[in-house]
Amino acid sequence: MAAVSSDPPNGDGKRTLVITGASSGIGAATARAARQAGWRVILSARSGDRLERLADELGGPEVALPVVCDVTDFDQQQRLVERTLEHFGRLDAFFANAGFGARRGFLEETPEHWRAMVETNVLGVAYSIRAALPYFLKQGRGHFLVTSSVAGRRALPGSLYSATKFAVTAIGEALRQEVAETDIKVTLIEPGMVDTPFFDERPTGALEADDVARCVVFALEQPPHVDLNEILLRPIRQKL
Repeated sequence: MAAVSSDPPNGDGKRTLVITGASSGIGAATARAARQAGWRVILSARSGDRLERLADELGGPEVALPVVCDVTDFDQQQRLVERTLEHFGRLDAFFANAGFGARRGFLEETPEHWRAMVETNVLGVAYSIRAALPYFLKQGRGHFLVTSSVAGRRALPGSLYSATKFAVTAIGEALRQEVAETDIKVTLIEPGMVDTPFFDERPTGALEADDVARCVVFALEQPPHVDLNEILLRPIRQKL
């Protein structure tokens, strides 16, 4: 059975998805999967060169627009939404995916690394919501997807990263409740261990970025009346 489009009844079929953290890992894999599903994508990250290469791979500016953006800067996030509307004329979904981690242990990393991680993982998600929500409310629909983690459901020893993902999980649920009387959807994506550049030493037996990307597209492709709020996925044999 063919996937049911979430495009509005009178839409032009050119659904548009913004992805932060799109230059590698889950973000880049999601961009490829979304393009295969017929979405136009806005690729956002701090690395302009990587974004441009990915945009070219996906078909160029008619379907894939690279926009350099630091998610910890609210003005840049607002500009990201503006560029999307200027270029494609619509915004249907926003995947707040940008984030990074830290070594476990409260005597590890530097305070500066901690600050950057908290600002990116937590404040960056809140800024994404604040930038896109007014447009979604105005048009009466939209879809927020947010990358949390298994680590946002269970604390890990010495992990400030886990604390940031607990915050992201709470943000997603708080947003869902806020927009519950509208046609705006909210989906938390909560992967277990994923083999991405996130790790200095690549894990074995982990999920691939493509596995997570398929889940994102699955959520996007649900019928208009279905709001898929959480997708928790682990590699087989991951116990916790």
